[in-house]
Amino acid sequence: MQQAQAAAEERGITLNQTLLGPITDGVDQQRTRRESAARADVAAALAILDRAPDVRPEPDDEIR
Repeated sequence: MQQAQAAAEERGITLNQTLLGPITDGVDQQRTRRESAARADVAAALAILDRAPDVRPEPDDEIR
């Protein structure tokens, strides 16, 4: 909490403003993701994935 207070003082803003900034950013990001998901065309995305070949990944490209 002392670091947050010091950061607020450096910026000339209140501690509440310092703490609310990241919270507001997170809420905005969630809203943006929901809006993007609502516009998604799932059928089109699945059609694109269906065109991908069904082959094993290269040895250095595997998920471990």
